[in-house]
Amino acid sequence: MRILIVRHGDPDYANDTLTEKGRREAALLAEKLSKEKIDYIYSSPLGRAKDTCMYVAKALKRENEVVVKDWLREFDARPIMPDLGRPSRIWDMLPATWSNDEKMYDRNEWFDQDYHREAHTKEKYELVGKGLNGLLASHGYVREGGYYRVEKSNRDTIALFCHFGVEMVLLSHIFGVSPIPLLHGFTALPTSVTTLYSEERRKGIASFRCCGFGELTHLYVGNEPPSFAARFCETFDSDERHD
Repeated sequence: MRILIVRHGDPDYANDTLTEKGRREAALLAEKLSKEKIDYIYSSPLGRAKDTCMYVAKALKRENEVVVKDWLREFDARPIMPDLGRPSRIWDMLPATWSNDEKMYDRNEWFDQDYHREAHTKEKYELVGKGLNGLLASHGYVREGGYYRVEKSNRDTIALFCHFGVEMVLLSHIFGVSPIPLLHGFTALPTSVTTLYSEERRKGIASFRCCGFGELTHLYVGNEPPSFAARFCETFDSDERHD
């Protein structure tokens, strides 16, 4: 099995859709993915992801086959971060705060903070994992501890159109690691494609391997520069996003 995780195009957050740049990005993405074998298409219910998804679905002539999954919406835990003093996404913590806390690197302890408990972060994380487990089980791969029991081996491709935060949560769940270093150490830019393949090295036992993270070749081919969304300022004296 192959899994494609696709982030939405450059977002117009105020209207939950795409900017004009985002639409150009989505059109280039659709041109690229129209040449791929994609068997199943799933989308977040949020407009910016659905709009991106529909560019691809139309290119594949599969508009009526898109299945919306609520757990693919952007990860919405908003704890009151001690370093910022306001409700914030967990990927907006300041580096000096999370990187010096050993719990943040532990898959069983990263959520063991008062602010995470108050925001029900663990429960929201588990809902995403439960949704993903159910989806993969419906395609023949049943989660069993740290691996997947193969009930129906296949070479199908499923495409998940979603958001940066939930993508890192999905990868965290699949690989059994804390999401915090992923959320702070990686950025899946708009319309980027992350590719996972199953590996069944022993009959009936599978795991997944990432063979491409955040790929943007469709933008480079189309001379469309990548969006800045999900990044912070490269240097402190710049006009780019700080907090």
